[in-house]
This record gives sequence, structure tokens and C-alpha cells, in this order.
Amino acid sequence: MKKNLWFARLAGLLFVSYALLVVGVTAAGTPGTETDPLVTLSYLNDTFMAQLLGKVDEKLTARDKELSDKLSAQVAQESKDLAAKYGGGRQTDDGASADTFIVVTLSQGQVLRGDIGCEVMLRVGTATCVAPSEPGLIDETDATALSNGKALVKNHLYMMTIDERGARATAATTKLLVRGGYTIQ
Repeated sequence: MKKNLWFARLAGLLFVSYALLVVGVTAAGTPGTETDPLVTLSYLNDTFMAQLLGKVDEKLTARDKELSDKLSAQVAQESKDLAAKYGGGRQTDDGASADTFIVVTLSQGQVLRGDIGCEVMLRVGTATCVAPSEPGLIDETDATALSNGKALVKNHLYMMTIDERGARATAATTKLLVRGGYTIQ
């Protein structure tokens, strides 16, 4: 009988130990406490996902703005480099673009001096070539050179290929179409 008593005591001790262990684990890991909150599906869908997507949108917006600013700066720099290399977008004395023709009106005796590559076309009045040496102006229409003091022909396109070249107005009002940088003296 002693043997059965010993066995009963051991079984009781094991049962009590098991019960205490179950209660301790259950008390320590109770869901819904501050250390182990109970998360519901509605919390995940309504609150957590909204916060998470909001943060993702903020990061994407900031990154998009950063990349847009970098791209804009790079495009501006490339445009500036191309304009410097090929002369595009160069401005004349009166603010017109060097890539388009503008009408310039001269009074008698005024001289229009063009930068290298400047083109002029006589439209109204008369004008003569101004050049300290040969060749004066290049007549692109006839593929000839115009010497100092020679008259420009109306509707012919002339180019300044060397510095200090230009056209002097010999009529009261002379109108030229001009493309490129120039000064009036």
C-alpha cells in the first residue's frame, strides 16, 4: 500500500505542477494586454493600412520631387551646354533670339556690324558693305564676295564671316532682316 501512496503523491504533485504551469503561462501570455495587444482585422484594415499607405505615399512624393528637381536641373544644364556649343538661344543687343530673323531699321549713315555668322538681307532702302579688308560680306544668294563700299542687292542674303563687317545705310530709312548678334553704330 505504501507503493500506491507514493504513486498517488507523485501523481498529485505532477498534477498541481502542471496546473500551476498552465496558469502561469496563461497569465503571462494573455492576449489583449499592453505588452501583447490583441489585433483585430478591422484595426489592420482601417487604421494600420491607412497609416502605412500614408507613409509610403509621403516617401514616394518626396522621392518623386527629388528626382524631378534633379531631372530639371540636368535638362537646364544640357540645354545651356548645347546653346553654348552650337550658339542656340544666343541673344542679340535688342533681346531677340539669334536663331530668328528680326527687322532692324537704320537711318542714313548708321552702320550695323554683325558678329561672325550674322546674316542680313536688305529689304527697304539702300546700303553698302563696310569692311576694313577683303572679303567684305559673303553673298549667299550668288555665292560671291561683296567688297567694301559696294551696294547690297535687295533680297540677297549676306553673311559676316570675319569680325568688323557690316552694312551702312545710304537711304533715309533702310530696313534689314537680321539673324545673329549685331551692334549698331
